[in-house]
Amino acid sequence: MTASIIDGKVYAARLRIKVEAETSKLKAAHGVVPGLATVLVGNDPASEIYVRNKGKVAEAIGFKSAHVSLPADASEAAVLKAVEVLNADKSIHGILVQMPLPKQVREAAVLDTLDPAKDVDALTPTNAGLLLSGRAHLVSCTPAGVMMLLKEYVGDVAGRDVLVIGRSLLFGKPSAQLFLAANATVTMAHSRTRDLSGHARRADILVAAIGKPNFVPGDWIKPGSVVVDVGINRIDAGGGKTKVVGDVDYDAAARIAGHITPVPGGVGAMTIVCLMRNTLIAACAQNGLAAPEL
Repeated sequence: MTASIIDGKVYAARLRIKVEAETSKLKAAHGVVPGLATVLVGNDPASEIYVRNKGKVAEAIGFKSAHVSLPADASEAAVLKAVEVLNADKSIHGILVQMPLPKQVREAAVLDTLDPAKDVDALTPTNAGLLLSGRAHLVSCTPAGVMMLLKEYVGDVAGRDVLVIGRSLLFGKPSAQLFLAANATVTMAHSRTRDLSGHARRADILVAAIGKPNFVPGDWIKPGSVVVDVGINRIDAGGGKTKVVGDVDYDAAARIAGHITPVPGGVGAMTIVCLMRNTLIAACAQNGLAAPEL
């Protein structure tokens, strides 16, 4: 048996077309152009590429794109000031502060300063609390993308046993809340979890988000289950080259699972387009308009 591929690239391309069309409608009907600002502290190469790609996509679909770059030794006060300026800018509807931040800048201080209405990665305490209470308007991009893919390729997840490996604020915690809201039964696993392999073998849906290449072996996979691989890891491919792999041993898992997300081309493809979706939703909300169906 070979698992059916959950194709994030195809779904993300369709969603991007919808976001672009709704952006055009918003501008024509109300004169509103969604604005997305990114803030990068330091010059981490991977973060620079990611931020640059976000800006390119934003401009391509008709958004206003802005970027604030601060040196790696910028003070916390300087970073907070940059966020406050963007909070006050009415042409900016979404703000994304690229993580991780340098040691001298507290992530909590930045998130406490960020306007929740413009928090398009949904990391502020306000948006995390709204998600917990079932009232969220903005949901973390990657977890939201995962739920869209599952709805499209797998169907209803109600009643299924879900294992989320990883408890990060960016993915693990919001992902678990979304599965609970969809009436799944959720177990969150982490570095202190006992008998992780046993939990994995019982899971109808296994979600790996820990950032360790090929951490989940094939013999952890329940036959016919759904495997969602959120990991994006670069490893040595020999000859001075690298390749991107997930947190799951893909080849082994694909022979056992019923559905699986590839890396690359799975969950990662959804993240940036979901960020654009959130920015469009935020722009509508800030102008007293109903969000489009996306």
